[in-house]
Amino acid sequence: MPIIGVINQKGGVGKTTSAINLAAALAGRRTVLLVDLDPQANASSGLGIDRPELTIYDVLVGRVPARRGITDTTVENLRILPASADLAGAAVELDATSENMLLLSKSLIGVRPNFDFIVVDAPPSIGALTLNSLAAADQLIIPLQAEYYALEGIASMMETVDRVRASLNPKLTILGILITMFDTRTKLSQQVEENVRRHFGDLVFDVVVPRNVRLAEAPSYGQAIFDYAPSSQGAAAYQRLAKEVLKRAYQT
Repeated sequence: MPIIGVINQKGGVGKTTSAINLAAALAGRRTVLLVDLDPQANASSGLGIDRPELTIYDVLVGRVPARRGITDTTVENLRILPASADLAGAAVELDATSENMLLLSKSLIGVRPNFDFIVVDAPPSIGALTLNSLAAADQLIIPLQAEYYALEGIASMMETVDRVRASLNPKLTILGILITMFDTRTKLSQQVEENVRRHFGDLVFDVVVPRNVRLAEAPSYGQAIFDYAPSSQGAAAYQRLAKEVLKRAYQT
């Protein structure tokens, strides 16, 4: 029952798209809980959950247990612990004590046995919520956009992971680096992929997520890519990612 954090402190790298569609792809094979820990709540709205009565904020501040905040999605075997803008308040309210950094981990203890996978969509920044994601996760997926400064961003992310491993979560491992928004028409995308694979080797997933219009459109319809455009290149990429994740998750 691994908890997988999808995380990058840089925004605009396909993090939430990857969290939604990986969770949906895994739900075709396993039971999955998606935890939306981003105050922008894009993972929630991207699955058609717009005004949830209870959210992860209510769970983190102790108003309700996690099981009460979990709601169904239109994807079979996929449930969600949604977010709302209230979550931004939690990021401000939580001081940086180790106890507060473990709130998510403790909240998920009671529901963890009910799911084969828990996927956490973390905020695109390093703060209390992201540190909660890192403290709760067993494994991390780091989406990396195929762009010029990709390696600089991931170096900073790796340093953060090392610090969390040393202080809050010694069992934390990196499941893989996922190259996203890959444009086959540009030499830059190919060069970025070559550089990332040269630096990180087998840590990089075999699958590369293409820059795909359907992937960009699907959230505005509140759907995972498999409902919105099941025959698209984006859908095929996330199906392949799910297969790789299943293989890697149970090897570590």
